[in-house]
Amino acid sequence: MNIEMTVRSIRRITLFLGLLATGSISYSNSGDSMALIPGGTYSPLYKSKVETEPVNVDPFLIDTHPVTNGEFLAFVTANPNWRRSQVKPIFADESYLHHWSDDLELGPYADKIRDLPVTNVSWFAARAYARWKGQRLPTVSEWELVGLASETHPDGREEAGYYNRILEWYGRPNQPIEKWKPETFRNVYGVYGIHGLVWEWVEDFNTALVTGESRGDSELERSLFCGSGSVNSSNFRDYAAFMRFGFRSSLSASYAIPNLGFRCTKDADNSKRQISTGESKQ
Repeated sequence: MNIEMTVRSIRRITLFLGLLATGSISYSNSGDSMALIPGGTYSPLYKSKVETEPVNVDPFLIDTHPVTNGEFLAFVTANPNWRRSQVKPIFADESYLHHWSDDLELGPYADKIRDLPVTNVSWFAARAYARWKGQRLPTVSEWELVGLASETHPDGREEAGYYNRILEWYGRPNQPIEKWKPETFRNVYGVYGIHGLVWEWVEDFNTALVTGESRGDSELERSLFCGSGSVNSSNFRDYAAFMRFGFRSSLSASYAIPNLGFRCTKDADNSKRQISTGESKQ
């Protein structure tokens, strides 16, 4: 470990301990709670001209649950330009919030879907919601760092069954509403449903492009096709990461998809919301 990485690690630990000591962290299972992620390093799935070394991730806060239909309803109520009938086509396609019955109506199953993750929202809409809350969408590096955690350890990759369980989740159809229960996968940070519930938007989803813009594009990364996909990867065993990489690469910012939602993040030194450390309040 070089000096710069050591200094960063010390800063992360100091910030984490400082938040604990000042009481900035409280325990909550509410829908408006966030978990503190102490930071770390993330090795990009594919090395690129921009990211050739592990990425240092500073401490940050992330929603313990994906944003719900009820929470997004409050957003569009306060921001008419993001209602289904008023949103501009450039910012959301025709599937935007199509599972709602009207601009401000969740429909006949409102009581059941109010606390479920909102889907059919575009990246533009998700980012607008996050900004409305004074937050932002997580970066790929932040999301993947959280996604590494198991129920008991910040990096669960060496645990038996870690990869298979995530692949099993990804292989299921969209989760029915009765599956959204408190016992839904909760990792060591207290973050629920990071895998196996819905796919989630990230701020820089479109940095992982696998195709060029034309047949003559010299920047086309041909090692990302078919069986060659793992050649330059940082972890060829993590097939679930390849699935996320491919899914993100297929997206456009205006897409609204039935199994694609989001959660918010913000820097750890700018917290005004209720925060969870991953411990349940007894």
